[in-house]
Amino acid sequence: MNRRHRCGPRLWAAALVLVTALGLAALPLQAASAAEGQVVTLSKSQAGTGGSITVGGSGWRPRTLLMMLICGQSEPGRGVIGGTNSCANADGRAVTTGDEGTFRKKLPVAEPPVPCPCVVHVATVTGDKAQADAVLAVAGHPVKALPAQSGAGKLSVLTDTRLDGSSGVLTWFGAPASRTFVFTVGNVGSAPLKDPVFQVGTSHGVFAPQWEDQQWRGTIAPGRKAQIKLPVELTSGAHGNYLVSLKFGGKVLAEQPWGVGRPWGVTLFWILLCVVVPAAVFRIGMAVVDRVRPRRSGGAGRHRGALHFPELAARVPKLRLPESSRRAASPPRDTTGTGTHTTTALPWFTPDIDPGAPAGQLSAPSDNSPTTKGNT
Repeated sequence: MNRRHRCGPRLWAAALVLVTALGLAALPLQAASAAEGQVVTLSKSQAGTGGSITVGGSGWRPRTLLMMLICGQSEPGRGVIGGTNSCANADGRAVTTGDEGTFRKKLPVAEPPVPCPCVVHVATVTGDKAQADAVLAVAGHPVKALPAQSGAGKLSVLTDTRLDGSSGVLTWFGAPASRTFVFTVGNVGSAPLKDPVFQVGTSHGVFAPQWEDQQWRGTIAPGRKAQIKLPVELTSGAHGNYLVSLKFGGKVLAEQPWGVGRPWGVTLFWILLCVVVPAAVFRIGMAVVDRVRPRRSGGAGRHRGALHFPELAARVPKLRLPESSRRAASPPRDTTGTGTHTTTALPWFTPDIDPGAPAGQLSAPSDNSPTTKGNT
């Protein structure tokens, strides 16, 4: 009995040690699965242009909008070198995760603008940034080795970042706004870094940043620091609040906000265009009308107020004679049948009227008048 009671505590202690060991052994497995985070799976590891593959994913945030792209010069460990400029953006697809953070959708296979190795790049469009890659071999697409990069060197941003430069007059009229991204980094690794390649991205609103490779010429020894200056440029006519991000080795090192003013010169140009073009069309139309309309004879266009004799005679109303005058003026009828007519002078006009005759006398006094006979 005593041996049984003595062996019981030993057995319990051994069982407790075994359970603790099993629990400690399970911890690395749980950490590894948690460290994976977002997962992307493909229905095919190799496909040709014109076909399609089914992309699935898990571990994403629920109800999140994602963008799927086929990108070249990429590896899951290093990310997409060159950002979305290395991807087939025109053939990308958007998908929204479900309530459990999973998705599944077909993606057409297209050749990226840069050589392989290629991946299917999945990244969030809204909310917190998250991304994952899955290896895809695009059949028939050229393959080029990725640039060598030392993993022993590590960079850390030591000072606050800033954007140097200002906008000129051309930017006010829609020219691309440009700045110089200035920051100081230090090499906290054990190996020197020669000609490090940074990724600079610009994002607007809820959209993901557009990454672009920027190589800095120089060597940063371990424990040393260096000031880095990289150019940043936006598209033509861009305005609003932008965010400039800096990434190295797949890790975002710094972010800098950038407020870009509206190009009011473009607005002024369109306002003037809406005013000048109608005025010019009106002037041209009036000139055409003035050219094709008929001209008046006699210089009526030059002397619009002057009335010439033909026009005045046409405007004077015709005189209507009394009935008796019209009868006297009409030629007599031939009553004899001989064909001869007798001409009767008009009462107000005779050829032998004396200008000095008294009023009412139509002809000069003849020699047969009574006054003449009396005198003789």
